[in-house]
Amino acid sequence: VQLQASGGGLVQAGGSLRLSCAASGYAFGRLSMGWFRQAPGKERESVGTINWNGGRIYYRDSVKGRFTISRDDGENMVYLQMNNLKPEDTAVYYCAARLGDTPYFMGSNMFRWWGQGTQVTVSS
Repeated sequence: VQLQASGGGLVQAGGSLRLSCAASGYAFGRLSMGWFRQAPGKERESVGTINWNGGRIYYRDSVKGRFTISRDDGENMVYLQMNNLKPEDTAVYYCAARLGDTPYFMGSNMFRWWGQGTQVTVSS
């Protein structure tokens, strides 16, 4: 599975960004997907996950109500719409994939394939 993330950038607090992740090399409809982020000096953390059929979606508490994860199986894409961004959202964001379901909010160690990161910087 190859994953290509894009859409990061510099935005002021309160602004919005949409991250995209293009997947190839495997039947996308069998993959559960996730977005993760890592700030300097901090561990990588789960941001949002969506299972293979879009029926299970989870978010970390700090982004609930602001971020939305979605998938387009026709285009083999997963998205992360980020609204009302805060300086504490600044990090490198990664998309990742795993075979099988996501029956709970999984950490990065449960995802097998990773894309390169895309930098998101939120200025105050």
